[in-house]
Amino acid sequence: MTGGAEAQSFMPPFAVIALILILARATTELWLSRLNQRHVRARANEVPAAFRRMIDEATYRRSVDYTLAKSCFRDVAGVFDTVMLIAVLFSGVLPWAFRRFSANFGTSVWAMAGFLFVTGIALSIPALPFAWYAQFKLEERFGFNTTSIKTWILDRMKGFLLAVLLGYPLLALVLKLIEWTGSNWWLWAAAIVIAFQLLLLLIAPAIIMPLFNKFTPLPEGTLRERLFALAQRTDFPTRSIDVMDGSKRSRHSNAFFTGFGRFRKIALFDTLIAQLTEPELESVLAHEIGHYKKRHILKLLGASIAGVLLAFAAIAWLARQQWFYRAFGFERQTGFAAANVVPAMLLFVLLGGTISFWVSPFIHIWSRRFEYEADAFARLTMGEAQSLIQALRKLSEKNLSNLIPHPLYSSFYYSHPTLLERERALRITV
Repeated sequence: MTGGAEAQSFMPPFAVIALILILARATTELWLSRLNQRHVRARANEVPAAFRRMIDEATYRRSVDYTLAKSCFRDVAGVFDTVMLIAVLFSGVLPWAFRRFSANFGTSVWAMAGFLFVTGIALSIPALPFAWYAQFKLEERFGFNTTSIKTWILDRMKGFLLAVLLGYPLLALVLKLIEWTGSNWWLWAAAIVIAFQLLLLLIAPAIIMPLFNKFTPLPEGTLRERLFALAQRTDFPTRSIDVMDGSKRSRHSNAFFTGFGRFRKIALFDTLIAQLTEPELESVLAHEIGHYKKRHILKLLGASIAGVLLAFAAIAWLARQQWFYRAFGFERQTGFAAANVVPAMLLFVLLGGTISFWVSPFIHIWSRRFEYEADAFARLTMGEAQSLIQALRKLSEKNLSNLIPHPLYSSFYYSHPTLLERERALRITV
């Protein structure tokens, strides 16, 4: 196996920069993880005063054990991912595979889309043992796993088939736009991908999500009346509130709404309904409605659209840079043929996480602001804060959440404020 840059006795400058960035991210992740582990262990022997009325000592110790077990597992998985990324990027396997694939299947749009698709599948396979261990060992150990081997396998088969039916044609269409539109292909490609994302938001609640979970209307009763009354007085248009069989896979709990217009779906996990009282469930739904009323969904959608445009603009620019191709063993040809852009797309996806890691604290600041605003909306709608506070406490207890993350670790990994931060904000507004 040979790479396009093997004749060089040294790494090109950008390859060195990329390697440094990858190692810097991996090192920082490990450092943050160990910082958080030390922070948690230092407070493991006694329930912190702020939580003594909401959690017993045995449950608190289990939450500490769960936090540390997940953290250690993620350390191992993270090191593996880093080693795999470095090997894939700098061993020459990608340019070798690209040349072999092109020689055997040609450089048509469908062939190049096939290369991206097959490469993506191949790169995801090494992660499967980690996903299996997380589900059937780690989650099982702490009593959360309810997934059967059959369901786990079927989920991945369904995901693969959806990728074939939806993802592969989309890739081919994006590459075809390169032939149709020339140097401005990235604008058209971004528009197609954005339109596809919007279409998924419409059809996913009715077509895709039921492939994985069963959704049944919330049965008649006081809870249904309470939640529909909440939707009515907050002017939240909804035709149904469904119960999702989340217990089919896990004892973790959640609630969400998705979709637009007549396709909108409000869903409560069956595990959530079992864990919370009716006023607490109403406060959780009020929080979710708060996201809608504060236009957080539209703002996040706008950010997603901007991200797609920025990503395609970056790919289009990188596809014109010979130094970028040579840094990873590829050779760029002239023009805007699909075969010339595909390596840039692949490399951009592989390197994207390295860049996004460093901006994640800023994104989380924005996300946490949304959570505070939704909490405040729920408090105002309910006329009190205690129902939501109790719901958050129960969810933290039942899910064995890390109640005491290190602040720096939280800034990199937590899209939601911690329990104490949310309680403090809710009580201030009372």
